[in-house]
Amino acid sequence: MDRFRGKKVLIVGIGKTGFTLINFFNQLECDIKVTDIKPIFDLNKPVKKLKKIKPAPAMTFGEHREEDFLEADVIVYSASVNPDMPQLEVARQNGKEVYSEFGLANALCRKPIIAVCGSYGRTTVAHMIGFTLKLEGKNVFVGGTSETPFIEFAMMPNHEEIDYVIVEVSAIQMRRLQNFHPKLVVFTNIAERYPESHFKSVGEYIETKLSIIKTLSPDDTLIVNFDKLASNTFFRNANCQTYWYSRKSFVKMGVMNEIQGTHFHDKRIHSNIFFHSEFKVNKMRIIGQDNRENLLAAITACKALDVSDKSIQKCVEKFPGIPHRLEFLMEKNGVSFYNDSKATDMATLCKSLKSFKTPVILIAGGKDIEELEYDGYTQEVIDNSRVLVLVGESKERMNRALQEHPQTYIVGSFEESILFAYQKSRTGDVILLSPGAPATDFFRDYEERGNYYKKLVYQL
Repeated sequence: MDRFRGKKVLIVGIGKTGFTLINFFNQLECDIKVTDIKPIFDLNKPVKKLKKIKPAPAMTFGEHREEDFLEADVIVYSASVNPDMPQLEVARQNGKEVYSEFGLANALCRKPIIAVCGSYGRTTVAHMIGFTLKLEGKNVFVGGTSETPFIEFAMMPNHEEIDYVIVEVSAIQMRRLQNFHPKLVVFTNIAERYPESHFKSVGEYIETKLSIIKTLSPDDTLIVNFDKLASNTFFRNANCQTYWYSRKSFVKMGVMNEIQGTHFHDKRIHSNIFFHSEFKVNKMRIIGQDNRENLLAAITACKALDVSDKSIQKCVEKFPGIPHRLEFLMEKNGVSFYNDSKATDMATLCKSLKSFKTPVILIAGGKDIEELEYDGYTQEVIDNSRVLVLVGESKERMNRALQEHPQTYIVGSFEESILFAYQKSRTGDVILLSPGAPATDFFRDYEERGNYYKKLVYQL
């Protein structure tokens, strides 16, 4: 890290990651400048925040000036920035050190890296692995997203004591990423949809996503979703130890003697990595088919890392979920509370509802946005919820769309919605906040809404 001390640094892109980079380089007493292609009137809040930083960095907005790139010693750009941007190419040609935020953190990391890849499920799998390793007594860092950028690892005062670094890796972060060599890679799936603003074709997207496999050696480990990716020869021929996981039974599929890994059989999770293990899932705290698949990925990774069965079983029973995504909060008088504040559309809401086998009291509603459609979801909501409590700007329009629901109640405030739902509950019920709408009617974002919900639930 000290090799960056006192250098002229240009940070390209001023989002959450940009501010983390400013904090990092301020610790090293660097001369910092930030640049963003957005005009200054679109960046009121970030600019106000930048001006409060001491010392305040120099700023360029509305354009990327070539002279800013040539004056800097080190240039670091966020994931949203095109790594092939002409100004970055000029900087490289002139011998400047150019990194993505992820690339810079990787260059500074000297600890074993566990990389979680795939189109969805990354966050849950990464945190499950981290949770289990902590139960095993290991020190871990979990990050790689805009919420917890990878560079935060280098900022930890005890980063030398970390045993494993667990990072989520997207195809966007893989662009022009060099010398990235994880010890273990988890691949959950590959979606057909891809970020068109970052890739020219689905072929380029998949090729970039799979490029991480080429870095693996026989001493490394690859964990792959058998149900989604077994037909892909790229994974079949990987030059490393490969383990598979499946929601189906390897015994019934007839592949038990062909592959190693983890699978569901006779209502238990079985693993044949190192030695045979069985894990009970009837006490799982998190719910939903997707989360069961995520759990299989995490268990397979932990078995490959030789984590004890005791710690893995404890994770199965105690892992609470990711904040604001079907997050288990507590049980009170036989009623379970879940926070799904990130469900900001009806499709996600309905998917969450279907995860429960017990009766659900649903708290829904939020910012009323014309583009959001509520029609067409009535039957799914009726079939999967016992009571419907509506709150927020969208409550009237949601009520009109879902009026066939036999028990619908409209309340005046967010606080009232929790109290009312609890009054209507009985032993065995689930109270679920899954709004089906954005949070910006009363709250800054879904996180603030979810945190306030948690506070009110814990006060019951």
